[in-house]
Amino acid sequence: FAIKTHDVYQKQKRKGKDIAYITHPLTVALILSQANAPEDLIIAGILHDTIEDSVPQKKVTRAMLTERFGRRVADLVVSVTESSKSKTWEVRKRVARRHITKFSHDSILVKSADVIANVRELMDDYLRDGDQVFDRFHAEKEHVIANYGAVIALLLKRWPGSPLANDLRQLLKDYSSFA
Repeated sequence: FAIKTHDVYQKQKRKGKDIAYITHPLTVALILSQANAPEDLIIAGILHDTIEDSVPQKKVTRAMLTERFGRRVADLVVSVTESSKSKTWEVRKRVARRHITKFSHDSILVKSADVIANVRELMDDYLRDGDQVFDRFHAEKEHVIANYGAVIALLLKRWPGSPLANDLRQLLKDYSSFA
């Protein structure tokens, strides 16, 4: 389902690279698996961007996910899905950070795995490509860096005992020196 959404229907790639997008959701699932997350959270990790990134003619909805994967998976995917892409990057990120303050532990775990995967990739890409990596975003370098730092801090504040908390703490430490 995720492969069809990201790769078959839109040939989506990772930002600025010729790498199939599906590698990201699978990385998120692997992180969740290593954290001993239950199967439905791992499935939600694989599907976490399907609603947000589906094309209008093949739009993924909560109802579709509920029918195929159950209500719990659909609710988790919806909980970590950003608001409309018609809003500016800054507005979308501000709203997303506000939502984190209301996340359940399960949503925090899925979002944490997503952030770990994204930030590690960003730091690796930066080592290879330098500041050019920030051209992939619809925001200034400083805003991208500040947003990820704030998201990591919020996730840790919201659930300091998360199975991914130590990974987030280490990531925040590494990211602070990177930033």
